[in-house]
Amino acid sequence: MTSQIDHLLSENRRFAPPEEFARGAVAQADLYDDAAADREAFWGRQANDLLTWAEPFSEVLDWSNPPFARWFADGRLNVAYNCLDRHVEAGNGDRVALLWEGEPGDSRAVTYAELTDEVKRVANVLTELGVDAGDRVAVYLPMIPEAIAAMLAVARLGAIHSVVFGGFSADSLRARIDDAGAKVVITADGGYRKGKVSPLKPAVDMALADRGGQGPQATVEHVLVVRRGQNEVEWTPGRDIWWHEAVPAASAEHTAQAFDAENPLFILYTSGTTGKPKGIQHTSGGYLTQAAYTHRNVFDLHPETDVYWCTADVGWITGHTYVTYGPLANGATQVLYEGTPDTPHAGRWWEIIQKYGVTIFYTAPTAIRSFMKIGRQVPQGFDLSSLRLLGSVGEPINPEAWVWYREVIGGGSTPIVDTWWQTETGAIMISALPGVTETKPGSAQVPLPGITVDVVDDAGAHVGNDAGGLLVVTEPWPSMLRGIWGDPERFVETYWEKFSDKGFYFAGDGARRDEDGDIWLLGRVDDVMNVSGHRLSTAEIESALVAHEATAEAAVVGASDETTGQAVVAFVIIKQSYLDKHSPDGLAQALRAWVSEQIGPIARPRDVYIVGELPKTRSGKIMRRLLRDVAEGREVGDTTTLADTAVMSVISAQVR
Repeated sequence: MTSQIDHLLSENRRFAPPEEFARGAVAQADLYDDAAADREAFWGRQANDLLTWAEPFSEVLDWSNPPFARWFADGRLNVAYNCLDRHVEAGNGDRVALLWEGEPGDSRAVTYAELTDEVKRVANVLTELGVDAGDRVAVYLPMIPEAIAAMLAVARLGAIHSVVFGGFSADSLRARIDDAGAKVVITADGGYRKGKVSPLKPAVDMALADRGGQGPQATVEHVLVVRRGQNEVEWTPGRDIWWHEAVPAASAEHTAQAFDAENPLFILYTSGTTGKPKGIQHTSGGYLTQAAYTHRNVFDLHPETDVYWCTADVGWITGHTYVTYGPLANGATQVLYEGTPDTPHAGRWWEIIQKYGVTIFYTAPTAIRSFMKIGRQVPQGFDLSSLRLLGSVGEPINPEAWVWYREVIGGGSTPIVDTWWQTETGAIMISALPGVTETKPGSAQVPLPGITVDVVDDAGAHVGNDAGGLLVVTEPWPSMLRGIWGDPERFVETYWEKFSDKGFYFAGDGARRDEDGDIWLLGRVDDVMNVSGHRLSTAEIESALVAHEATAEAAVVGASDETTGQAVVAFVIIKQSYLDKHSPDGLAQALRAWVSEQIGPIARPRDVYIVGELPKTRSGKIMRRLLRDVAEGREVGDTTTLADTAVMSVISAQVR
């Protein structure tokens, strides 16, 4: 089977950076030349310019044992010191680090001095609980300031955090605690979600108890509990400790010790996995360098004046890199929001942007499309004029959602950076530079200065422009994963085996280069369909569907078909504004014809199902394998990682 992916959808709109924005932009075009002249020297300069090193490094990259990279290996630093203490020492202690908004409307402004004080106290508490460099600490918290303080306190000690998203079940939590061998769990009684308290401590108690005959969890010695939800919790004396009792009582004196740049910083388990969890391992110096570099340049950060908001939860990689480490390393002021975008009303996010004067906003395409579904009248009820840059993350953004985002949220002129990266890459790899790049709706566009990627065929050969294939990273990069926790063989097999002769990293995404050489993501290669010998991208057909005036969001899968091998099956959510004026009768047929017009008869869906919601994980990713089960008439598979496990029952009933 060929890796060539047919491209049938065209997009001709172009948006140059506003002149005033370009003039004052942090990243200028010469950054590309600087990186191209000597890539390693470029990264060495970024590491020295952006971070404070206790002991300088003499070698940028050791690639003598691929794919096991070592970046800045003989340098030493403390990650938490770089995110906190040095800003206080530079006289910026009074700058607000976190503008926290709770879902019920309570709020706190936490300065760099206050956050530094809290992290030092938490570090001292963890030390008293026996946590030392190299030990693992599981963090299972809502989006509250204590979550960031916990991560940084663990990092301060040279220990390793494993943040588990607060929506995961007791079984998922247990598997991750067991795999990492965590010594301490930091959790909360509960956190607010959709207007009520979602309990967390009970799930920890269940995870640590006997699960299905496994026996009690063996490595956890203590559970540190933040009081947030005020919900009743059971208590195990000697094991369980209240944060509000232990942390304020601890000393605020703590000197940050320097650790090797390759000291492990965190393990993060990829979502949606089955069987044994896959713990992606990242280290310190290289990761923090690329986190700070990308955060500063991609988001055009001016820390003295910007108010930045990334909507991701810290349980995902986006929350690690662009809520915790990147912004704090750069001394940014950022918004942290606990709840969901539609609680207590559909304009909650826009209300927060208006309240805090947010200037940089980074969110996921699934969120953008859900706002399209509700209608532009909601965001138009708020003052969003403070916004000067918008970002997109998590999956390819279709052109119509991109343009809606720019026009409705960005006032028709705000630049958008569409970013491609993964848990494994640690930081952004492909993105426009907002003051430099003429942007194209739906395209991630170009690798960042210092990053080298390609689109290749199955043999690893460059496909050239105006062609599709497999997206690979061809040279090591600072924030790259250093392995899968406890399983180096799986690390090599999963990411490096396919192109082992060339040393390329490949994690399963398809892409194409357009006639200018810009990159368009086509989604997971697993999601490419083979229809009558044509390899079609689900992303392109979804984009065509969303371009129809009725459609807010679409998910497309390939279902087995006796005639064509695979047939296109689409699940479509309709905009409320359309339903207010039109009947949905006949719309499925109209959408089939529309795709045929936009792309060609080969892409015409066999079936179009109008649904009220799509199956999504809590991070917003659509679980297409479940839709494939429905389309092929199979029993629906595991739904435990869905944000709403009832969604598949509703969809299955609609399809029948």
